[in-house]
Formats: sequence, C-alpha cells, structure tokens
Amino acid sequence: MRLGVLDVGSNTVHLLVVDAHRGGHPLPMSSTKAALRLAENIDDAGCITEAGAQRLIDTVAEFASIAETSRCVQLMPFATSALREAANSDEVLGRVRAETGVDLRVLTGVDEARLTFLAVRRWYGWSAGRILNLDIGGGSLEMTNGGDEEPDVALSLQLGAGRLTREWLREDPPGKRRVAVLRDWLDAELVVPAKKLLEPGKPDLAVGTSKTFRSLARLTGAAPSAAGPRVRRTLTSSGLRQLIAFISRMTAADRAELEGVSSDRSQQLVAGALVAEASMRALSLDSLEICPWALREGLILRKLDTDMNGGPEATYSAGSATGDGRPASGSGAPAPGSIGTVSS
Repeated sequence: MRLGVLDVGSNTVHLLVVDAHRGGHPLPMSSTKAALRLAENIDDAGCITEAGAQRLIDTVAEFASIAETSRCVQLMPFATSALREAANSDEVLGRVRAETGVDLRVLTGVDEARLTFLAVRRWYGWSAGRILNLDIGGGSLEMTNGGDEEPDVALSLQLGAGRLTREWLREDPPGKRRVAVLRDWLDAELVVPAKKLLEPGKPDLAVGTSKTFRSLARLTGAAPSAAGPRVRRTLTSSGLRQLIAFISRMTAADRAELEGVSSDRSQQLVAGALVAEASMRALSLDSLEICPWALREGLILRKLDTDMNGGPEATYSAGSATGDGRPASGSGAPAPGSIGTVSS
C-alpha cells in the first residue's frame, strides 16, 4: 500500500511517500519539500496573511498532485502549530479544502508528542527500556516519557524555535545580553514541566527528534545524512554549549553556509539550540541519541496498526488527550487512519 504523508509545518511543507505493509517497516519512496514560512506570514492580530494563505493553498495543491502522480492510495495531510494557533485557522483550512480538495487536519500538541513517541519506540525497540523524547518544532516543544508505546507523560510547550526567534531574537545576529536573558527565562519555564516529565521514572534512553536536533548534532560532529539513518548520532550538552557560543555571534546568512543547516532554518537555529540546551539542563541529560524517525513515521505506523487490527478509525481533534498524554475520557486513542484523502 502506497501512502503519502503531507506535513504542513511552520517553515516547510513536506510530502513523504512510502510503501507501507502491515507488520513491516514503511519504506520511503520519495521525499519532497518546499519552503512555506507560515510563521513569517502572521499579522499583528495573529492571523495568517492573504499572501501566506495563498502560498499554502498553492503548495498543498501542488503536493497533492505529486501524491496522485506517485499513485498514493491515501494521502494523510496534517498541520501543526502554525495553523493550530492562527486566529483565522478555520477560514484558511476551509479555503484549502475548497480549492485543493485536501482536508488538512490540525493535530494538537499532545497528539504530536504521542505519535512521535510511537515512532521513537518502534525505532529503538523494547530493549531500550523507558524512553524520554524531546522534539523541537517551529512553534512548540514536545516532551514525552514512557515505558510502552503510549507515553506515560506527553507535554507540548509553546517553546518552538521559530516562536522564540520572533519573540526574543529579532536582531541578526542576536545580542549577547538578549541570548543570556532568554537562557534564564527558558530555565524558569522548564522547571515544572521537567519535574512532571520525570515523575513516572528516570529514562533508560534519552532521545531527540526533529530537524533542529539533527542539525545541532551534525554541527557538533555527528555523521552527515549521507551516511544513512542507521549510523548512531548523538548530541552532548558540552558540545551544544560550545556550538551556541559560536553560532550566536553569526548572522543567519552565515549560519546557512554551515553544513547541515538549511537556509529556511538558519534564522531560528540559535533559539532552537537554546531550547535544546535548556531542556537537557532541566532534565539533567548529558547527551541525547538522535532518532531519524519522528511525527510522520508515527502517523504511518499508527495507520498500519489501525488497519492491521481492523479497529475503527478515530479522528484527531482539539482536546482529544489530556496533558499527561492519555486519551481524555470517552475520546478513544487517536488513530491517523482517517487523517484524510485527496478528493479526485
């Protein structure tokens, strides 16, 4: 079965086409990305601008056509924090649906955390024991901890790299004092979440997912993506501190020249590094393993599980899970089998 996963994030739109078989790992067939920069197209009222909405519509239409050409039997389109928090989210989603035939579903932050955790668990297996996972997105930071495929705790905090860049680090390069103040603020913000995250138990394995963590690991000496996904990659707290001292003095244009840093993410790299550093410090983590699987793979795996078990397909909706990562009463566990199809 060929599936397409359409991920509409704050910075990019990513279409992943995979051959997915029950009981087996999804095999990537193609990966297509385009810069979107929704976060840069938000007005003072918190609404996505007309230019941003039109770019979203055009890109979704183009990628839906690619999925159809790739003979995907189903397209699972989803959006995360940028659309989740926009004041005119419903209006923009309605336009996307009307003009492209694609029904973009908006995941809650907790849904993101839970699905990413599933992907991490499947990648490392049961022998990994209790896993703690951190994922830095453009708008939010997801944190999970659990010993099963469902995390015991799943948190989503408004500490994304793009958000903090807009709110704290508007100068290019950012001022030294501003970086120091943001560092202190992050430490204070993470005290309570870190305590809650560790309540079920200390992890046997600490993991980082997302493009931000992969870039940070690469910049501190991890193998390049060309070496393949199964090469072990780690990010250490000491290496991260040294990296922050280096990149915080650079302009975004200079950071874009670094290996492993894309031009659309160079602007928010410093903020992402500060979030990673503060999270590791709050959780007393000296290092993180970098997992190549994350949210998209979690969606595919849950889809396959749903099909294999023959269970009813559940939809994602705001408020479908509590803050600790467990389904809210009566909501049922979410399953992305119903994330949507491309209308023909």
